[in-house]
Amino acid sequence: MTGEAAGADGQPIRVLVVEDDPVAADAHVMYVGRVPGFVAVGKAHSGAEARRALERTPVDLLLLDLHLPDVHGLHLARSLRAAGHHADVIAVTSARDLAVVREGVSLGVVQYVLKPFTFATLRDRLVRYAEFHAAVGEASGQEEVDRALAALRAPGPAALPKGLSAPTLERVTRALRGAEEGLTAAALAESVGISRITARRYLEHLVEVGRAERRPLYGQVGRPELVYRWVSGVGRGR
Repeated sequence: MTGEAAGADGQPIRVLVVEDDPVAADAHVMYVGRVPGFVAVGKAHSGAEARRALERTPVDLLLLDLHLPDVHGLHLARSLRAAGHHADVIAVTSARDLAVVREGVSLGVVQYVLKPFTFATLRDRLVRYAEFHAAVGEASGQEEVDRALAALRAPGPAALPKGLSAPTLERVTRALRGAEEGLTAAALAESVGISRITARRYLEHLVEVGRAERRPLYGQVGRPELVYRWVSGVGRGR
């Protein structure tokens, strides 16, 4: 699936990014803009901002963080449905509660993307959504209905950069989120049981996708060591 994804009318699919963390929101807007056939029409940092944006701008798809400062994302989705807004939802969250996933299905949540994620992960979900969104008219039979729904299902785990694995990334993420003062690559390596070089690769990946930040640690002889810290605003069970 490549190239010219777009809505059923040939126009770009309009996306509103709803994410309270400014760093993550900017990254998500950038990611959306890199996928052909999609355009980020705005960003909102709370449920209230999202409602105001939807009153001003037509939107096809919400890229919706579930843990907003003023409302849970699913509660927002429910209230938007009741108010007559019919935009689909791709939920962005660190929560892995399958009961939440089931609840989201009835509220127009067509995909879940677990944090932290790469551009490749989101691109895959958006392109699959575009295939589903473009299906119009009457299906010729069960096979065509199944094919339309299958477009939303990924064939397997989304690709990470070469050499990185999802289980190790999960362990690194847990360790970093649990360290309020941050971790050096050496400290993370000891905590997780990997080499320092490997730890640095995972930490730099988290920086690249906007989930961690780095700063130099001075006061030692030689080059300062880098300390990595989970970005502010994501340590609340997200």
